[in-house]
Amino acid sequence: MSSRRAAWPLVAVFTAGYLASYLLPTVVGRLSVHLGLTPAQAGLVGSALLLSSASAGFTLAGRVERYGSRAPARVGLVLAAVGYGCAALAGSVPLVVLGVVLGGFGSGTATAVAAAGIAAQRDPHRTSSLGLLTVSATAGAIYLTIPHLGGGHRLPFAAIALVALLVWPATTRLNGPSAPEESAARITGRLLPHRRSGLVLAGGMLVWSMAQNALWGVSSRIGSVQAGLSEITVGAVFAAALGAGLLGVMGAGVLGARLGRAVPIGVGTVVIAGSIVLTSSARDLGSFATGEILWNSVYPVVLSYLIGLAASLDVRGRWAVLAGSASSVGVACGPLLGSVLSEEAGYPAMGLVLGAATLLVAAPVTAVALHTGGRPLVPGSVRRRGGAPAALLAATTGSLSGAVPKLGSPEQAVTELRVRRRRLVRSAIRTAGPDGGGPGQSNAYASTSDR
Repeated sequence: MSSRRAAWPLVAVFTAGYLASYLLPTVVGRLSVHLGLTPAQAGLVGSALLLSSASAGFTLAGRVERYGSRAPARVGLVLAAVGYGCAALAGSVPLVVLGVVLGGFGSGTATAVAAAGIAAQRDPHRTSSLGLLTVSATAGAIYLTIPHLGGGHRLPFAAIALVALLVWPATTRLNGPSAPEESAARITGRLLPHRRSGLVLAGGMLVWSMAQNALWGVSSRIGSVQAGLSEITVGAVFAAALGAGLLGVMGAGVLGARLGRAVPIGVGTVVIAGSIVLTSSARDLGSFATGEILWNSVYPVVLSYLIGLAASLDVRGRWAVLAGSASSVGVACGPLLGSVLSEEAGYPAMGLVLGAATLLVAAPVTAVALHTGGRPLVPGSVRRRGGAPAALLAATTGSLSGAVPKLGSPEQAVTELRVRRRRLVRSAIRTAGPDGGGPGQSNAYASTSDR
């Protein structure tokens, strides 16, 4: 999974897995309008989709390496195509929910495979940014198209199923089951590294994602009910916002490691909290579009750094899958939380609650980025904090190229020297004392010069 040629298939699988959450507003809105569900009931269906996706991630955490990426990716894409296809064809609520749950498990499987593969890339942040760029472009195109075609609840599900089918040929470039690793690598990589930081990051991503998707799940209703916009206008705003997200992700890819991870995560989360409050209190096109565009331009940037941070904590991708699954749980709870808060307290009060939660989670997540950077954003070196075991694992799996420093030493480049026709001879074993002997003296080894 660490080969460079495997990057674009992972991006394709990532797009198919993430697309359902990006289309969540139109899915929830159309379920409410065309199937007669209340906003809370429609949000619950969206939560069922995303909880199923999260359960797939928790199931596959640490197992993708054993099974390989090709077979699980194909299973996930088939489940997504069948599940969402059935939801598109069904006309009754129970059948739609069944298809949604099946499709959600397929999306989660595809996302877990992509997350594990991205963690094994030389530059996880660059690959995750490219994946977010692709899924944002795909979702933006769908948001521009769907309002003009009608189709009720069927069209969004059909679009997700179609993308899963289109991504299927890319799985031929993914890896099969990996060969048995060296014993040293197995011993080193058996336990999860950076456990405390990983748990804090996973918990922070759960709350962070819950706040984001609580607003995203009701954004369509904010635009239509509170701001008084038509579905075509709301779809155009979403497309523009996702277009701004494309620019944000491209900017994050260009920025790379220049500011580290802590600054983009911390500052970006504060901006996101403000844009949540602005969007939820919008009562006209200008404020609604400003909040959505600002929010969607910063959200994928912070998400790309969070994914890169999780991937850097473990080269085998376990923290990437676990943190991604925790994020999926938050995403799953978001639509229901947003629906309940908006019905009970109204959209502006909901925005204040979600903005406060986003600000609270910014501190621990930024602290993780400051405390441990895991692997560098740019390949070619191994951090001191990783130590010899982390360097041994990285060198064995082929995920990093660069130096393997001694413990406590700064990062240094090591030049390989080729020695010809030289022979080392242990010429003498003697004590280190001045008289050549004596109890308690330490032994020293001396070698003759090469001839």
